[in-house]
Amino acid sequence: MKKTVLKFGLISGGSITAMYVLLCLARNSGNLDISEILMYAGVVLLFIMVFLGVKSYRDSERSGFITFGKAFKVGILISLVSSLCCAILWMILFKPIFKDFMKQHSAALMEKLRSSGASVEEIAAKNGEMLKHAELYENPFLRAGIIFIQGFPVEAFMTVIASFILKKKQPDVA
Repeated sequence: MKKTVLKFGLISGGSITAMYVLLCLARNSGNLDISEILMYAGVVLLFIMVFLGVKSYRDSERSGFITFGKAFKVGILISLVSSLCCAILWMILFKPIFKDFMKQHSAALMEKLRSSGASVEEIAAKNGEMLKHAELYENPFLRAGIIFIQGFPVEAFMTVIASFILKKKQPDVA
């Protein structure tokens, strides 16, 4: 199980980190539409990696049979490895590549609000909220936690779905 969890967790974590970097680059360039498409593509990728990992474990190590509980355990471990990889890689890339991420993200969000016709009060309130978030984001422990938490709940939900789909009881032998 360890080999399957590490293999699919690391592939998922690396893939999601690459997708996240592309998403941030698109968002920072002001292209919020592409960043949203990449975000949804990332969710699909998460599901595929968890699904393939659980299926691989079921087929190669469990003779094609797996309970929901065992499938969930494998999937949630893949999800933990994946989320941990994302947090670690983001922390490594943050200072050299994305040190202005929050400033650029806030600017893109403010521009989107302005173009949607939001009132000055709404924009000012959102800007104040973003300034608070940017201050919190400067703490490396909070930043790592935020990155970890962004993906893990989605992966946990995908794990439940994959576990239901892939569970397969061994037939009763008379």
